[in-house]
Amino acid sequence: MIKKLLDTAKQSGNTKVAKTGNKKNALGNVRMASLSLMPHITICPGSKAAGCMDGCLKGAGLAAVYKTVNQARQARTDYWTADQSGFLEQLRRELTNFEKLCGKQGVQGVVRLNVLSDIPWERHGIPQSFPGLFFYDYTKRADRLGIGKTPANYRLMFSYSGRPQYRKQVEMAKCFDNPIAVVYKNGEMPERLFGRPVIDGDQSDLWNVQAGKVIVALKAKGPAKKDESGFVLDLAEPVKFVVAA
Repeated sequence: MIKKLLDTAKQSGNTKVAKTGNKKNALGNVRMASLSLMPHITICPGSKAAGCMDGCLKGAGLAAVYKTVNQARQARTDYWTADQSGFLEQLRRELTNFEKLCGKQGVQGVVRLNVLSDIPWERHGIPQSFPGLFFYDYTKRADRLGIGKTPANYRLMFSYSGRPQYRKQVEMAKCFDNPIAVVYKNGEMPERLFGRPVIDGDQSDLWNVQAGKVIVALKAKGPAKKDESGFVLDLAEPVKFVVAA
């Protein structure tokens, strides 16, 4: 058992999560909770085809400064691997407490459980058990997208990669209205890309995940700046294949 799974601090240790929680948005005033595991193919199965493991944000932000950040992520991941039922039971307890806290503060509770993983929490009944909370995540699993795949309080953004091995996932994802997040480098994003309007994704994930059929442009950060796998879209090079509208 881990002392605490969720980061519910007002100033989250994850920069993007903290930024999201500090901004007003369509949900009004919010408080964030997040779960950071250590990325691995067993909990992020799309990472191999997408080629995103080397450019993963596990080495960005506070993790680049403090070794304890990734040590804590690894401990939580080991707990998930060794005792999934115990992990889920503790997660439910912490989410219950978080929901009560948000109620007392009069704010909307927002939860991101896959900060660095891609676990289908809807298949474990987590978002369904907390209809008063709003859940969102990025995913590289196109089979999780579409109406009815997740409950109304759980929104997903598809994560793009230009690698040929990942093309099948992208082709599946384009059939749905979920936003498509594109990490890029070496230039400025155009107003439209792959037949979809482009929005600045570095402002607030809550705007992004509710934006509909758009491209969410995210500037490469940390190790992703040096990515050559195809996961990061290099605007200095021709796009290898197109995501249709």
